[in-house]
Amino acid sequence: MITKKVNNVQEAIKGIESSMTIMFGGFGLCGIPENTIAALVDTTISDLTCISNNAGVDDFGLGLLLQKKQIKKMISSYVGENAEFERQMLSGELDVELIPQGTLAERSRAAQAGIPAFFTPAGYGTEVAEGKEVREFNGKMHIMEEAFKADFSIVKAWKGDEAGNLIFKGTARNFNACMAGAGKITIAEVEELVPVGTLDPNQIHIPGIMVQRIFQGEKFEKRIEQRTVRQRG
Repeated sequence: MITKKVNNVQEAIKGIESSMTIMFGGFGLCGIPENTIAALVDTTISDLTCISNNAGVDDFGLGLLLQKKQIKKMISSYVGENAEFERQMLSGELDVELIPQGTLAERSRAAQAGIPAFFTPAGYGTEVAEGKEVREFNGKMHIMEEAFKADFSIVKAWKGDEAGNLIFKGTARNFNACMAGAGKITIAEVEELVPVGTLDPNQIHIPGIMVQRIFQGEKFEKRIEQRTVRQRG
């Protein structure tokens, strides 16, 4: 029986080295691989190129890697709620590539599917299109975007089995689904790890063939970026 299970997060991140390109699933703080990020913060790895929708907040998730200056370049769709991300970008300490959110998703999905490039109208006529091939389709101009090339893809799922099959919960599916299998090696951290055959095949979102390593996280804070409540009374 094929098993992708590793014993802990330290075993999961073996082989990650400085100057690599890593994809991180999640959207803000929703569905981020908290345990794996925290483990990377505890290492001396540096000069990383990180592909993620954004960098969350200053004191949690990718924000911790930014604080330790472990990230050389961020490829994201927006700065988000991270003041340190903004400061490093404006000061020139951090190389930042901002791309349309749909393009970020599709470049991930293209890498997952083995498609080298695709055409999209998003970004035509802006800085996003600079230096890229342009073609007209049905009277509309499109730019060519290439699939991401990442050494590792790190995702977070609600439940998984030892063969690497994954189930996401609610909106935490976000970029995790299209980033699984998009890197040379995919690491999945899950809230619940079950034996093979436990999951209903009809409920599986990502098949195990997309995952090389899987482990059960020890704790998940599941923070909320902006908690807004109404006044009582």
